[in-house]
Amino acid sequence: MTARIVTTEPDADRPPAPRLAFGRHTWKEIAYLLSNLPVAVLGFTYVVTMLATGAGLAVTVIGLPVLAAGLLGARQLGKAERVRARALLGLRIEEPSPLPRRRDEGFFGRLWSGLKDPVGWRAMLYEFIRLPWGVLTFAITLTGLFVLWPVLPFIVRGLTNADRAMARALLSPSDELERRIAELESDRGVVVDTAAADLRRIERDLHDGAQARLVNLAMGLGLAKEKLLEDPDAAAAMVDEAHGEVKLALQELRDLARGIHPAVLTDRGLDAALSSVASRCTVPVKVTADLPQRPAAAIEGIAYFTVSELLQNVSKHSGARSASVDVWRSGDRLLIQVGDDGHGGASLDKGTGMSGLADRLGAVDGLFVVDSPEGGPTTVTAELPWRDRTPAPAA
Repeated sequence: MTARIVTTEPDADRPPAPRLAFGRHTWKEIAYLLSNLPVAVLGFTYVVTMLATGAGLAVTVIGLPVLAAGLLGARQLGKAERVRARALLGLRIEEPSPLPRRRDEGFFGRLWSGLKDPVGWRAMLYEFIRLPWGVLTFAITLTGLFVLWPVLPFIVRGLTNADRAMARALLSPSDELERRIAELESDRGVVVDTAAADLRRIERDLHDGAQARLVNLAMGLGLAKEKLLEDPDAAAAMVDEAHGEVKLALQELRDLARGIHPAVLTDRGLDAALSSVASRCTVPVKVTADLPQRPAAAIEGIAYFTVSELLQNVSKHSGARSASVDVWRSGDRLLIQVGDDGHGGASLDKGTGMSGLADRLGAVDGLFVVDSPEGGPTTVTAELPWRDRTPAPAA
């Protein structure tokens, strides 16, 4: 998952203490309480109407769709209530994640998702219980403006604190579940974008590299065939040149295949594959892999390409004299640590590919931490979920 930095101010959404003199916050709270009644009447009427209509028509084919539409409308009422609370009470409540939609679920799948929407049901409950509370707060506030005005700020603060608690309880996202859904939706987009970028890279490498060489090879062999009888020596030279083109094309195809998924990783595992990557680094690299067994192929591939990208950064940007790669398992996590003694200063926002690595690891519920002070050394720690390897099916 993508790392997030949250700055919290303890009193960011808490108004100042009430005073006998009516301040701006007190007048906003009075306006909120006085508007409770008309807003509660509208919300209560909507909820009762939609529930009664949906339940009454449940025996027909349109009852459940009406109820699902009512829950969708209740979401919008909840959104309006969060806006009102933010404007008048200074209460900031995160927006719940939207209903998940999949293209292949069909009408009944979307209907079932709408009917079991917890956000919509909690918004309906909020609007249903607000009518008696709205009548009470409207009456107390209106009376207090004429009779209890010396202590009205304190009464208003107590009533709006109850409103704040009610809104937090019923209009907030479903805690960890809602946040997790939002993170997974974001990670799914990262996976799709990464896969599309990889496909474009492979297509570009094939078009500009091996494909172009094979075209030249075909043309050269065609010319050599034409000169074979007329000028055998020139034809032999062309064949030699074509042979060189074949070798270069094969090397480019091997490099491309290694970039997709190296054969050494499939055949011999992560330890041997990382040693192969380390041997191509421009600085000496010590590789230590302490794995009792091989992880799942997808996790193994992500770990390999993570180390490969980090060692490329060491070669290009670090100015280091030595580097190290440590891989081990801790519980249900696979840990990777790549360090070097270079000049440091690496970060996720300097265009060295680290932000892309962080996104890729976040997409599989991993973590990516960079510790690189100016002057060095640099230590990058990556953490991936451990999944056991599934045996390959028998041929």
